Amino acid sequence: MEGEGSRKGEKKRVLMMMMEDGENGNGKVVNEMVDMIEKAGSYVGFRKTHKKECINLVRRLKLLMPLLEEIKDMMMMITAHHQPSISNYDDDAELACWLLHLKKSLSSSTKLLKTCYSASKIFLALESEAVMSRFHSVYDKINQSLNDMPRHKLPISEEVQEQVELMHMQLTRAKRRTESQDMELAMDMMIVFSTNHDTNADDAIIERLAKKLDLHTLADLRSESMAVAKLAKSKAKSQETVQQVVHLLAKFKQIAGIDENSVLDGPASVKKCLEKSKSLLIPHEFLCPISLEIMADPVIIATGQTYERESIQKWLNSGHRTCPKTGQKLTYMAVAPNFALRNLILQWCEKNNYNLPKKETCDEPDIASSPLAEEVSSLIQDLYSSHVNVQRDAIVRIRMLSKESPDSRIMIANSGGIPPLVYLLSFTDSEIQQHIVTALLNLSLDEANKRIITREGAIPVIIQVLRNGTEEAKENSAAALFSLSVLEENKVLVGCSNGIQPLIDLLRNGTNRGKKDAVTALFSLVLNQANRSRAIKTGIIPPLLHLLEDKTLDMVDEALSILLLIASHPEGRNEIGGLSFIQTLVEIVRDGTPKNKECATAVILELGSNNSSSLLAALQYGVYDHLMEITRCGTTRARRKANSLLHLMSKNEHIPFIHRK
Repeated sequence: MEGEGSRKGEKKRVLMMMMEDGENGNGKVVNEMVDMIEKAGSYVGFRKTHKKECINLVRRLKLLMPLLEEIKDMMMMITAHHQPSISNYDDDAELACWLLHLKKSLSSSTKLLKTCYSASKIFLALESEAVMSRFHSVYDKINQSLNDMPRHKLPISEEVQEQVELMHMQLTRAKRRTESQDMELAMDMMIVFSTNHDTNADDAIIERLAKKLDLHTLADLRSESMAVAKLAKSKAKSQETVQQVVHLLAKFKQIAGIDENSVLDGPASVKKCLEKSKSLLIPHEFLCPISLEIMADPVIIATGQTYERESIQKWLNSGHRTCPKTGQKLTYMAVAPNFALRNLILQWCEKNNYNLPKKETCDEPDIASSPLAEEVSSLIQDLYSSHVNVQRDAIVRIRMLSKESPDSRIMIANSGGIPPLVYLLSFTDSEIQQHIVTALLNLSLDEANKRIITREGAIPVIIQVLRNGTEEAKENSAAALFSLSVLEENKVLVGCSNGIQPLIDLLRNGTNRGKKDAVTALFSLVLNQANRSRAIKTGIIPPLLHLLEDKTLDMVDEALSILLLIASHPEGRNEIGGLSFIQTLVEIVRDGTPKNKECATAVILELGSNNSSSLLAALQYGVYDHLMEITRCGTTRARRKANSLLHLMSKNEHIPFIHRK
C-alpha cells in the first residue's frame, strides 16, 4: 500500500541520515537529550510568575534520565556485538524516528525554561496565560512521544517503565489542571494599563507589582532593562505589548527613584551610552554605583558608601531606607560631602583633560532637610493641642505634606505622627475625619507605614468613617482599605471587622469615584476565600450586575474580575444562577470592548465548567457565533478562553447540536 511504502521510505531516510553521522547516530541523539535535561536542571531563579511550573517541568524531565541511560547502554551493547545494515534498518529506523521526535519535545521544553529564566519579567506577567499554553503544548509533545515509544523493541527495566508511566500520568494531570492565575497580579496589571483609572492608590499598586515581580532593586531593574531591550528587538512581539512593558518598567524606575534617562533605559539610551564611551577609561571608584557616571558631587551615606549626590537623593526621596549597594538599613538619612574623593576626581580630570558633566540643579527636597524635620515635629506637637483649630490646621498640613513626597511620608511616620492621627480619627467632626483619613491613605503608600497604621488600630475606625463620613471621606476610606489590604493579614482583619458591607453600600450608592474605589478595594479583599463568602452573603452580586449594565460607569472589567472570583465559589455560582445574568454576559461577549469580551468569556467558562445549564443558557442567547468570532480576532487570552469554552460545549452530552470532533 502507498501509505505503508511512504512510512518505510521515511524510516529508510532516517536510517541513512543516522549512518551518515556514524554508526552510533542514535547514541548521539540520546547524548544530546541528556545534555538538554542537564542544562534544564542548571537553571536557577526562574521568574516568579511561572516558577512553580518551571520547577515541576524540570523535575519531570529528570524522570527521563534513567530511560535515556538504559537506551544508551543498550545501544552500546548492540554496537559492540552487531553491525547495523540496510537489510535490518526497520528496527533502527523506528527507534531513530522516535528519538528524534522525543528530542524535539525536549528542545521545546528547554527553550520554554530558558524563556522563563531570562525573559522580561513584565512581559511574562503580561502574557502569563500564553506562557501557560506553551507549557501545556510541551506536555502534549512529551506525552505523545511517550505514547509512541516502541516499547516492544526497548528491553528497558520494569523500574524505568514505572518511572515513564509516572511521568505520563503527571503530564496528563498537569494538562487537565485548571489554569491558576494570580488574580491579584492580573487585576493590578489591568488597573495599571487602564487609561481611565483614577485612584489615590496608584503608587501602592505599582509598588505591589514591583515586589511581586522582584523589580524593586537596582540590580533587578538593570537586568529587566536588558531583557526589555532584547524584547524590543524581537519582531515576533507586537509593538503594543512592547510599549506596555516599557511603560510599566518606566513606572518601576520612577518608584525606585531612578532617573528615566539613566543607563538602565536600554535601547533608548544607546546613543547616550555611545557618547559616553570614553567613560570606560574612568577609574571604577570614580563612578557612582547608581548612575554608573563619573561623580561631580560625591557624598557619603550612613554605611560609608559614596554616591553622586543627585542619584542618592532621588533614591532616598523615593522612600528607600537602605544602601543601594550593600542593602544595609540606613541608621540615618543625612549625607556628607566626600571632599577627599572629589579632589582625586578633579586631579584626574585635569590630568586627562576630561570635563566633568554639569549637573542640573536638583529640585527635590533634601531627605535630611532640617526645616522639613522641624516643621513635621512642630505639626505633631500641635496634634496634641487642646485647641481644635490648632489640631485641624496641623492635620490639614500633614495631609498636604504626606501627599507631596515619599520623604515626607517617612518623616511623619518616623516622628511619631501616625498614633495621634489614628486617635483623632475617632472624633465626630466630619471635616477632621475627612482630612485624617486622607492623610492616612497617603501615609499608607509606604510599605512600613501600612504596618504602623494597622498596629495602631486604624482599620476598625476607618471602617466607621466609611459608614458615616462625608462622600469624600468615604471614597478615601475605601482607597485606604485597598492600600492596607495589600498585606494579606489586613484582608482578614478588614473582613472580620465587618468592612465588606459598607464597601458594598458605597459600590451601590456612592459617587462614580466612590464606586471605583469600592470595587478596587472589594477585589483585593475577595481574593481571600473567607471574604468571598462574606461578600456573597452581604449582597455583592446585584451592584456588580448594575456595573455591567451601566456602561457609562466604565467599570465592566473590574466587575467581571470580581464575578470570576465569585463564580469559583459554590455559593456564588448558586446566587449568580438565581439571578440569571447569562444573557448580560453574552451581550458583553457580543458588543463589549476586546477586554470586556475576554473577561465575560472567562466568567461563562467558569460557570459552564460547573453547571451545564449555564452552557445551554449561553447557547440559547446566541453565544456560539460570538465565540467563533473571538477565536478569529479576539485578544490572545480571549481566544484561548473562547476555544476552551467551545471545546467544553462540544464535550457536553447535554448539548447535542454542537459539532464534535
